[in-house]
Amino acid sequence: MPLTTLADAPTFERDGFTFRPLAVPSRGSAELAVWTVELAPGVHSEVHSMDREEVFVVVEGRVSATVAGEDVLAAAGDAIVVPAHAVLQLRNACPQNPARVTAVTSVGMRATVGGNSFAPPWAQ
Repeated sequence: MPLTTLADAPTFERDGFTFRPLAVPSRGSAELAVWTVELAPGVHSEVHSMDREEVFVVVEGRVSATVAGEDVLAAAGDAIVVPAHAVLQLRNACPQNPARVTAVTSVGMRATVGGNSFAPPWAQ
């Protein structure tokens, strides 16, 4: 399956974040996992970590993050690099408009939130 489209991507919602998988195992990718994430205005994620490196490329808006205790602010075209097991919180830095990022990691990634580990359904 050499082409997957955003129009055909399933939608997953979690606490003001909308995930849409583009290249994941269920859509034909064997090694990489790529999805889009829309952050509602002013939303922030739960504090969490992933067991694999993850990169967020800001497509639209501004996204602030705390990565392993370091605060960053990224605009369109910037990338936030999150090492494996680093504690992370993502935030939409704009209270009026949504932000959009593309997330890239390795197939098989597991997230940990509040001591609970799970395979995010948008990464499968």
